Amino acid sequence: MCQNCKKPYYITTAIAYTSGKPHIGNTYEIVLADSIARYKREQGYDVRFQTGTDEHGQKIELKAEEAGVSPKEFVDGVAAEIKRIWDLMNTSYDKFIRTTDEYHEKQVQKIFKKLYDQGDIYKGYYEGLYCTPCESFWTPSQVVDGKCPDCGRPVQPAREEAYFFKMSKYADRLIDHINKHPEFIQPVSRKNEMMNNFLLPGLQDLCVSRTSFTWGIPVDFDPKHVTYVWLDALTNYITGLGYDCDGDNDQLFEKYWPADLHLIGKDIIRFHTIYWPIFLMALGLPLPKQVFGHPWLLQGDGKMSKSKGNVIYADTLVDFFGVDAVRYFVLHEMPFDNDGVITWELMVERMNSDLANILGNLVNRTISMTNKYFGGVVRDAGAAEAVDEDLKATVLEAVKKADAKMDQLRVADAITEIFGIFRRSNKYIDETAPWTLAKDEAKKDRLATVLYNLTEAITIGASLLESFMPETSEKILKQLNTEKRALSEMDTFGKYPSGNKVTDKPEILFARVDVKEVMEKVEAMQAAQRAEAQKEAEAAGGQEGAGGEAGEKEASDGIDVEAKPEITYDDFAKLQFQVGEIIACEAVPKSKKLLCSQVKIGSQVRQILSGIKAHYTPEEMVGKKVMVVTNLKPAKLAGMVSEGMLLCAEDAEGNLSLMTPEKDMPAGAEIR
Repeated sequence: MCQNCKKPYYITTAIAYTSGKPHIGNTYEIVLADSIARYKREQGYDVRFQTGTDEHGQKIELKAEEAGVSPKEFVDGVAAEIKRIWDLMNTSYDKFIRTTDEYHEKQVQKIFKKLYDQGDIYKGYYEGLYCTPCESFWTPSQVVDGKCPDCGRPVQPAREEAYFFKMSKYADRLIDHINKHPEFIQPVSRKNEMMNNFLLPGLQDLCVSRTSFTWGIPVDFDPKHVTYVWLDALTNYITGLGYDCDGDNDQLFEKYWPADLHLIGKDIIRFHTIYWPIFLMALGLPLPKQVFGHPWLLQGDGKMSKSKGNVIYADTLVDFFGVDAVRYFVLHEMPFDNDGVITWELMVERMNSDLANILGNLVNRTISMTNKYFGGVVRDAGAAEAVDEDLKATVLEAVKKADAKMDQLRVADAITEIFGIFRRSNKYIDETAPWTLAKDEAKKDRLATVLYNLTEAITIGASLLESFMPETSEKILKQLNTEKRALSEMDTFGKYPSGNKVTDKPEILFARVDVKEVMEKVEAMQAAQRAEAQKEAEAAGGQEGAGGEAGEKEASDGIDVEAKPEITYDDFAKLQFQVGEIIACEAVPKSKKLLCSQVKIGSQVRQILSGIKAHYTPEEMVGKKVMVVTNLKPAKLAGMVSEGMLLCAEDAEGNLSLMTPEKDMPAGAEIR
């Protein structure tokens, strides 16, 4: 009996917003959660895995209006598409909740009323700056150059009657909980961000209802109000288990709450580690055990957009590479707490190197040699040599290391350990040279033992691989004519039944792909995306042809800015521009938008503060070569001295990009 058997484990993803089809960066989260859920089942846990869709809000109402359908018809279509992709990626969720589900809506109304009756919610007026895409209100001090600090898009002044939640009432209690439970927010960098930027400076009361749109759950005792997004969306984690505000809870809630893990993107960490815990405190419910804010999967050539033609969808990747190859790529390429990068070229490289060569070729060679030399029979003849012990030790150590990495949610590292088994097995083939052993009848037992060891190593590796590449794992084990090895049974090498027979026709697991052919298809696909984006822009702008002003701007991806007064060359010559190298960077504790960089310029190191926190993490900054104004008079910002300025480009949506030299230039090189 394993130590975790029957022990409940509840894992959730963030619920996907139904504004459109999710791209591969959105899809990464459900695959990541699935790999954790599957592995927890292997460890013996009784797993409950929930995902779903967030379907209310002003943005949905506007998109439905543009599409000429009702909001419900709109979200029904998008939710079905999201569920189709989750299923396509072979994810093993137990519950797919929709915030338009009748039970959820009823419970949200009851929760709102309960919090109102106990004095945690009150009616007032909200006057501030509103970001429609993020559905967030901001104060003037929070916005960055008139833009939303989260997404960088313009905000609009808004005033309306609203209900508010008294966040500050529970702030000290939440701070105390975080301090006493260091594992609550992971990675640690996310915890520090929440404490320093939000909790310690003091929380403002939270707007929890709206009257300026109607697509939401009505406040039943004040029907002109609809419940604002976060009180609606976040409660899915308990309503999906059958939580009843009146106390008549489903047995699922009693069994699985509190959640063991909320898996979310780093961009919504604030809502899950501040708003959600406070809502739970107000309801008298225990807090989730851990919230993990995973990094982003970024497009290698910049932000995904249709106008650039570089949006990548999971089903497109599956058409190119297959489900398990896509699962492998998104899981393997994501560091624990830094953003990962996705490019078509890198996917082809991984397909050919890791999957076709290291894994697929290993399995095929082992089965083919077993058939050629022993009619498919795998036999441990006991003819051991010293080299065998290193293979066995590597395999058993990889099991322990992968298990430890998964307990730390370091999924990419766990996969690396598993592929270490396959790499070592390939090396073992080179060391033992079975084709040479086969030439000497006196070494037949040694040859049999070598092939047995390879088969056993692959069996253990394939069994471990099930959580990450389930179809591939099943195919390998079927070809080896054996069952998946239980995790608890991987503490010993040599359990593959001697005398067993492998398949006589090994299947090619992963075929190599030609990068040139792939890129030709990708370029055609991207051109079609750009054409579609231009067509949509023309339709939105009322233009009839590609020669219209809107079409020209969309096609060129250019923007116009207000011209400043002309200057002379002498004016320009007063400015000194140099290349700087960022050697260290950190967030400024007292600021919501500033990063503090240590910039090497020649033999000097200067401290420069930049309002780019919404666009870059400190980790992304380190190592960059940037353009710096070096003769700017030092200024004091947020109590710190800034000794220069980093140059950035800004698009029409307020997105910033640091200006970097096209070629590698030394720190200190003059720009002129």
